[in-house]
Amino acid sequence: MSLVTFSRNQIRKLLTKESNMILENRIPTYESLERKFQDISEFGLYLHIPFCRQICPYCPYNKEIYQHETAEMYTRAVKKEIEFYAGLFGNKPVTSFYIGGGTPTTMLYSGLDKIMEHIFRNFNMQCDIHMESHPNDLSPDNLNTIKSLGVENLSTGVEALQDKYLKLLGRPYNTKEAKAAVERAVNKGFKCFNVDFIFALPNQTYSELEKAGHELVEMAMDQVAAYPLFYFPYTRMGELAKHGNYNIGNIFKRKNMLHILEDIFHDQKYERTSVWAFTKEGITKYCSVTVPLYVGLGASGGSYLKDTFYLNTFNVTEYIKRLEAGRMPIALILDLPESMQMAWWLYWRVYETRFKRSDFKKRFGKDFNEIYGKYIKLLSLFGLIKKDDLNEIILSDKGIFWLHAFEDLFSLDYISKLWGNSKQEPWPEKVVL
Repeated sequence: MSLVTFSRNQIRKLLTKESNMILENRIPTYESLERKFQDISEFGLYLHIPFCRQICPYCPYNKEIYQHETAEMYTRAVKKEIEFYAGLFGNKPVTSFYIGGGTPTTMLYSGLDKIMEHIFRNFNMQCDIHMESHPNDLSPDNLNTIKSLGVENLSTGVEALQDKYLKLLGRPYNTKEAKAAVERAVNKGFKCFNVDFIFALPNQTYSELEKAGHELVEMAMDQVAAYPLFYFPYTRMGELAKHGNYNIGNIFKRKNMLHILEDIFHDQKYERTSVWAFTKEGITKYCSVTVPLYVGLGASGGSYLKDTFYLNTFNVTEYIKRLEAGRMPIALILDLPESMQMAWWLYWRVYETRFKRSDFKKRFGKDFNEIYGKYIKLLSLFGLIKKDDLNEIILSDKGIFWLHAFEDLFSLDYISKLWGNSKQEPWPEKVVL
């Protein structure tokens, strides 16, 4: 057993009281889900669109090459899944709605509108829509279509602002085209328009990153999600990195690069709104599913209902078959004891960089300080906490980096195992994390 694996196991036991997590191939009964929803007052909704026009070598998410006929069958299947949940949701408000992928804009004209119409017809939607897109899909006509769907918060994956790095990442556009797409979207009047940007690329220099950072703020988007390149072992870039094909910077170089971007964004009045996100002051942030409780629709959609986490099959064909047969497409389920629920809650609150003790009390009925107070004191001692009053805790920039680096010790390994297995086997017997 490696030192990293040993450390991971010991820290997990300390925080969750569990030696491992085992997801099993088991479908919850309708009655059991009904009981769980009775105890939930509101929740978030995630919709996964698993189609892309090409497969990027670094991307870990569940996707396959877009085909019009498959997209239409997928639309019918998702509508059946929506109808399954309609009776469970009742009139409970949906307070967060995120459409991710894949590339959701591949389905602009092959069913996305029908899925969204079905969602709004069957659920009590009390929220804005947040959706991902691709720069090549942001033509004037497509932007009009996106707005007509009610999407007010849009994100696009520019990823880099130098042609050589766009080529390395396999992106099918150049810097000039990416900037033009962003300009069109910025001028479309979204409540929040976010750009994803990857740093710590192989052989990337500090001066190259600084130049790109200044170009980003000149593009005047509302938010930038800037994150380092992660190497997942089941991706093409992950395989190449494993064999030493890339000059990969160490964690200290990543920290220095993030600090360069922090200085640029803070100077231009962008405030930290999550580990990797910087949002213009006065703008409501673009956000993905970090809400405490949520339901996931579509192939690979994950759902978290307090003491249960379950995951749909990743395989699009199998997902469609299951729903056509009148069965739920759930592939794996994990029962969570309270200690693990609390650790999960804290994980996502750290990701958001701030949280309230009162929210913990509301969720678990326990005093936050009794469970985690000693850890907060230790973090404060090392300068990882910027603010700690009677209720709210806010991480410092230093704390944000090192605590998320600590979280990566767990999450990247867990994601690689869970998603890697799920991509290979549509209905795995079990996955041990």
